[in-house]
Amino acid sequence: MGEVDYARIFDVLPSPFMVVDKELRYIAANRAYLETTGRSFDEIAGQKVFELFPNPGESGDRLRASIDKVMATGQPDTLAYLAYPISRSSGGEVENRYWTAVHVPVLDADGSVKYVMQNTVDVTEFARIRAAATVPFTSLSAETRLIERTREVEAANADFRRLFQQAPAFFAILSGPTHVFTFASDSYQRLVGGRRLLGCSVGEAMPEVRDQGFIELLDRVFVEGYVHQAEGARLMLVRDEGKAPEETFLDFSYHPIRDPSGEITGVFVQGTDRTESVRAARRQRLLIDELNHRVNNTLATVQSIAAQTLRSTADTIKAREAFQARIQALSKAHSMLSDRSWHDTEIGRLVCQELSAYEGAQVHYAGPELVVNSKCTIALALLLHELATNAAKHGALSVPDGVVAVSWREDPEKNLVLEWSENGGPAVSAPSRRGFGSRLLDTVVTGELGGQLDVRYEPTGIFARLVIPPAAYIAQELALG
Repeated sequence: MGEVDYARIFDVLPSPFMVVDKELRYIAANRAYLETTGRSFDEIAGQKVFELFPNPGESGDRLRASIDKVMATGQPDTLAYLAYPISRSSGGEVENRYWTAVHVPVLDADGSVKYVMQNTVDVTEFARIRAAATVPFTSLSAETRLIERTREVEAANADFRRLFQQAPAFFAILSGPTHVFTFASDSYQRLVGGRRLLGCSVGEAMPEVRDQGFIELLDRVFVEGYVHQAEGARLMLVRDEGKAPEETFLDFSYHPIRDPSGEITGVFVQGTDRTESVRAARRQRLLIDELNHRVNNTLATVQSIAAQTLRSTADTIKAREAFQARIQALSKAHSMLSDRSWHDTEIGRLVCQELSAYEGAQVHYAGPELVVNSKCTIALALLLHELATNAAKHGALSVPDGVVAVSWREDPEKNLVLEWSENGGPAVSAPSRRGFGSRLLDTVVTGELGGQLDVRYEPTGIFARLVIPPAAYIAQELALG
């Protein structure tokens, strides 16, 4: 198809059109306008409208005000009935004529008004007919009121169209049995990634919906007059041009459009994009499920801590202090997870928090930024608490010159490796019997996390290495399916 010659189309339009710039100088006029004014374009090009066709009266003021309004607001304006004299040639006889004029803005690339285009309809013959009927023009005649009411209806329709165009909910009008887009609101355009819709059928514009049952629903609405409504309907929709379809959730309805005889001519589509709210509800449900699971596990852990703490010592005061300290370690871990919506925690922050009660010079820790899931967070919090408590009572943290070093890394198999080493403390030796702390460490690492724990009592102090498999610590994104 060859390039459309818009200049030629403009020139052959049957009603008068002209274009002026911000100085109200002519920059274009079509053949009908030149014939109506009895001028050639060479005569008017670059001339100011009100110098070439002066009118110092009310009609001239109304015309100038209308053009100025369009220049200032960028919105079209209509003069329903305007008396304006026209000189058919320079220096020729002036003829009084009556017009209906529509002024529309012509925007430049940045959206500001560059020109104003005027389209006029000559209603002089109508005015002469009613003058012959001896109805004075000084009063507003029925015909004049009819013209003005017609223009008001047109303006109201334009206002309603703008309301639908800019509404936050999406709207579309589909015409004919193939459901061709004849209107789509801005929000509808955004919903489908700004792709071309007008003049295309639904199947052409959105091929990804062909096999999802929506065209069949439209067929039923068009043929049977059926009204379809849906809430949270799932579909796969291309939201950005060139990308794969995304899971989308919509509240929408299809309503038949009928002509005055009752025949269905199209389908009216309206709806709201619910995708984000559905995803948020799913995420909240998953978080609640995770929280319930964690709470149940935590309660079981608290029961075990209480039973083992009280069983390990006859000193109720020490038992209470030990129990409170272990519960405090759990509480800190829970606070960190709460800040992250019970999803995951950065391991460096966890180590820092659990060892924050000890002097900075006695504690060193280092490792890459690694995120661990909520289950691993609770387990590591208990493990670090038991190691730190033991070091404060019997190991490196029990003397001023003792040092604890904590490091972590991923090995080539993506296992999490955490090492705890003590130096400068009292000589240590393996205990004759396993206390609650040792049993808890073993339960947490091997039972909770399915990992390996190696604790050695070396001359320089306790050394512990735990290895946690990827499945037990890697934070997973919450699935929405």
